[in-house]
Amino acid sequence: MSTRICKMLGIKYPVFQGGMAWVATAELAAAVSNGGGLGIIAAGGAPAEAVREQIKKCRALTDKPFGVNVMLMSPFADEVMQVIIEEKPAVVATGAGNPGKYMEALKNAGIKVCPVVASVAMAKKMEKDGADAVIAEGTEAGGHIGELTTMVLVPQVADAVDIPVIAAGGFADKRGMVAAMALGAEGIQVGTRFICSDECIAHDNYKQAVIKAKDRDAVVTGRSTGAPVRALKNKLTREYIRLEKEGASAEEIEQLGVGGLRRAFMDGDTQTGSLMAGQSAAMVDKIEPCADIIKSYFEDIDAILADIADKLQIN
Repeated sequence: MSTRICKMLGIKYPVFQGGMAWVATAELAAAVSNGGGLGIIAAGGAPAEAVREQIKKCRALTDKPFGVNVMLMSPFADEVMQVIIEEKPAVVATGAGNPGKYMEALKNAGIKVCPVVASVAMAKKMEKDGADAVIAEGTEAGGHIGELTTMVLVPQVADAVDIPVIAAGGFADKRGMVAAMALGAEGIQVGTRFICSDECIAHDNYKQAVIKAKDRDAVVTGRSTGAPVRALKNKLTREYIRLEKEGASAEEIEQLGVGGLRRAFMDGDTQTGSLMAGQSAAMVDKIEPCADIIKSYFEDIDAILADIADKLQIN
């Protein structure tokens, strides 16, 4: 399968790896790129030189294209963008803000810009400002989320812009990939599934929590603060929800989560750690190499298409 995204970036499969803070390290990004997708390093809240080291490490592990995800709310965003302009990864993906002020410099450096969007208005704004593609992320995704579901967001964004659309949020297998293409996307972004890869260096407790997750285990906290986050339910999420119901201040609620993702990723703390994962966690049942995960999205898709044609009685 080859779409405009594949041709634009020189990748084999139209699969982006999600820019998951802490989880999306150079090791994971390189493995995804080596497997034919687009690996993405998550800058998260890291300082600029730490991001530079991750880029250099990734470059030592792969000769394929890869990208960096920048959370624009980071206090280091300006410095991180300067490092990206200097190091020139193939792609920069952005979240939690508008990358407009960096667009010209990134484009002049030959870097493709693919912002994450959660609305049609933002997608149209990004196209106008010069984005090469947009990642339309539905609320099914893990981590920081918007309100619209993938099912309704992706086709509206695909209708509204001429640049390629990557669908994100809820894609755990090839059925989802086919559905994304039917909705108008030209690629998918996969996050939660890659947590359970051999090359992901997250603590095994984190991986096992994803594997054990049931359909209603990925819950949302932080709606009252205006910064909703989806993670697997545990002691931390229950405390979040309790404080929100009691009308606690945004400062008190946000303080509860400080260091939570590090505790889950590094320490394997599945009770007070923030186990960020999407609703598709319930569809993940094993740990595999990244290359095998990517291939699984495209193997035997003819059978799925034939089944659809049969159900619709198309001859």
